[in-house]
Amino acid sequence: MGIENMKMPQLGESVTEGTISKWLVSPGDTVNKYDPIAEVQTDKVNAEVPSSFTGTIKDLIADEGDTLEVGEIICSIEVEGEGSAPVEQTPKEEPKEEVDETPQTATKTKAPSKDSGNKARYSPAVLKLSQEHDIDLNQVEGTGNGGRITRKDLKKVIESGNIPKAGEAPAPKAEDQAPQQAPVKEKAVQQPAKQSAPAANVPVIPGDIEIPVSGIRKAIASNMVRSKHEAPHAWTMMEVDVTNLVDYRNSLKTEFKQREGFNLTFFAFFVKAVAQALKEYPQINSMWAGDKIVQKKDINLSIAVATDDALYVPVIKNADEKTIKGIAREITELAGKVRSGKLTSQDMQGGTFTVNNTGSFGSVQSMGIINYPQAAILQVESIVKRPVVMNNGMIAVRDMVNLCMSLDHRVLDGLVCGRFLQRVKEILENTSKENTSVY
Repeated sequence: MGIENMKMPQLGESVTEGTISKWLVSPGDTVNKYDPIAEVQTDKVNAEVPSSFTGTIKDLIADEGDTLEVGEIICSIEVEGEGSAPVEQTPKEEPKEEVDETPQTATKTKAPSKDSGNKARYSPAVLKLSQEHDIDLNQVEGTGNGGRITRKDLKKVIESGNIPKAGEAPAPKAEDQAPQQAPVKEKAVQQPAKQSAPAANVPVIPGDIEIPVSGIRKAIASNMVRSKHEAPHAWTMMEVDVTNLVDYRNSLKTEFKQREGFNLTFFAFFVKAVAQALKEYPQINSMWAGDKIVQKKDINLSIAVATDDALYVPVIKNADEKTIKGIAREITELAGKVRSGKLTSQDMQGGTFTVNNTGSFGSVQSMGIINYPQAAILQVESIVKRPVVMNNGMIAVRDMVNLCMSLDHRVLDGLVCGRFLQRVKEILENTSKENTSVY
């Protein structure tokens, strides 16, 4: 018999953490390899995590609601044969990454008991809550597995008003001293997240509604803050006359729906135009990588799909190789997966540029936040009829749309982005029955 550790998987490109929304197993349950053991939320996808082993659930390291980084242990499984990582090693290994142990402490913790070892494995959610309320974790009694401290334990302490502070009382056990510095180091690592702390001071009066922040909303907030802080955003807009495109699509939509079984949307035409322009201006299809810029070979377009409480960005792979019909089919299928909760991590991976259909809810001008680590995002606004002065000096009512582009100024300059948008504009304005086929 041996013990194997299950770790938080990477459920999408650029995903760095996930939240355990629901455990599907309990300690003592027998699982087969590939059986789902937990539901996990990230900023990109909701997914079931399958077991990597056949065996018996030994310990659930994370609680429901805990957010863990990719690669952190979420549970341990007892399997037949030799285990690659005995359970006693877990508390020894993690402090090396998270705790600056002194020689004196290291000597005292050579042979920790199971209870003290479990208590030492603080989840990121517990560490964050303890930092926000300045709680000395050494003075908190845990009710989790093996005496591990959970968020519920900290919330109970906070509600009681009797918050133990460091230095107020000596820790009950010498061997519990090892984790004492964990909050200090974690506090340095988590510093960006602390920027949201002032929100806790918002006064709540009768009639106000407090809405808990879900794991996926926290992940979205974290990624958006990262994008805005790391990438110097610049913004540009171009207006496009899509009168011929509108007429062409409207002449096809009824027959197309009857023949194909799905809608021919305006958005499919825009996605195809962007894919074609990216092929001609590959600099836009790039990512910042610190000491280099990576220009991606494949043109994989992320499309934003919103639900009532979250935003997902599934990917149309090799969009430049697909017809307008093929793109329309994928848009329909990916949007359906998002709204039915069947989107997979594979559907989210590999995006190189994002196209956002903000016009679907009537927006005419907006500035998107770049989908990190991509270099740009294009907002396709609402098509509206406006009076336009034509080349012959006459005024005519035309179908106009604004294309709004946010760009990472470390990677891209205004000149190449302007030329890229001009090319997208040219393709769209020349889309017509005579020039364009949807097949």
